[in-house]
Amino acid sequence: MIPHERELAEMLADKPFSFVGINSDESRSVLKTLMADEKITWPQIYDGEPGDGEIANRWNVSSWPTIYVLDHEGVIRAKDVRDQEMEDAVKELLAKLATANQDSEKLSD
Repeated sequence: MIPHERELAEMLADKPFSFVGINSDESRSVLKTLMADEKITWPQIYDGEPGDGEIANRWNVSSWPTIYVLDHEGVIRAKDVRDQEMEDAVKELLAKLATANQDSEKLSD
């Protein structure tokens, strides 16, 4: 999944989009090595080992990776999507945001 995520991050670099990883590897040093080896450029937050992290517990994460696609207001719009399905969900939200922004501009004219 990481190569596809890297491509998506590069493709959408000029859009209002970001990946944020909440990581549950065995240690911060393992996470640091993973980020270097996989060329992960987006932010990663270390949440402790699987099942122990405050974030994972709060969001009821029980398997890794769990992927959420959130809109610009922080509302979950998709969960457990992968590869093309994730890309499609993100592109759909960006298109809706662009349409909403255009409508807003028309109203202010």
